[in-house]
Amino acid sequence: MTDEATAFVPGHVTGFFSAHPDEDPAVAGSRGAGVTLTDGVRVTVRRDERGGDDGRTETDPEAGAATRQVRSAAVTLNGERVGVAPVGGVLDALGVDEGRVSVAAETPLPVGAGFGVSGAVALGVAFGANVLFGRGRSENELVTVAHRAEVEAGTGLGDVVAQARGGLPIRLDPGAPGHGALDGIPERPRVEYVTFGELSTAAVLSGDTTALTAAGESALEDLREEPTASRMVALSRRFAREAGLLTDRVADAIDDVRAAGGDASMAMLGETVFAFGTGLSDAGYDPEVCDVHTAGAGLLPGE
Repeated sequence: MTDEATAFVPGHVTGFFSAHPDEDPAVAGSRGAGVTLTDGVRVTVRRDERGGDDGRTETDPEAGAATRQVRSAAVTLNGERVGVAPVGGVLDALGVDEGRVSVAAETPLPVGAGFGVSGAVALGVAFGANVLFGRGRSENELVTVAHRAEVEAGTGLGDVVAQARGGLPIRLDPGAPGHGALDGIPERPRVEYVTFGELSTAAVLSGDTTALTAAGESALEDLREEPTASRMVALSRRFAREAGLLTDRVADAIDDVRAAGGDASMAMLGETVFAFGTGLSDAGYDPEVCDVHTAGAGLLPGE
């Protein structure tokens, strides 16, 4: 019996979305579109029979500065202990005691900046714990477990289902597999991004999302008429403005890219600007560069 399992989950940038709450977390979620990234999260789950959780509470990095205190499972992110709120929900759903596992996640992505890191860790833990403890769940069942946990934690509404699919996913309906329908844009552009800081996903999702949802529904309708990568970026830029989410630094960077002949938009939800091709480089920025991740999340070979 193996003592550890490792999964890779792509990062995910949401271009635009509409929020659809529901009493059932598996039905709740978002509609919208985004891009999965080869810059992702490597999540290793190990058996740890030495003892349980030490009872400390940690600030969840996806929830914004000191806004959400959670009881932490044994999670380290890039070598530092953090609280990732959905992890406890995933382990509970799989019937695994937090004290029996340790989780180590590694990523080049900035945390709390709109890359779906909390969803990635949750999904990676679901895949790893399932094989370590012989839970026998299917992929869709594991995606549902992670999606429910993230919705309940307030750290996201659609990252998990997009990360499970890969590519340039279009979320046609909200919810986990069996509830939400997915499509995609059949392109694989080069991706550039720059990050200026964090935004609180929980704060936005717990507020009035009426205007945001109306803007997201309009963007999705327009994208379905012309499902291209360039159209998605343009609609994302429009969405950020209509939803009132743009910060000054993000708006300035987008303007710079457009002045240089490209297009860019804001990652939801983070103070991050993304562009396809060489948009940010052409505008004089020094961006991080990666590709679209063509496959969804899963265990790494040999696990």
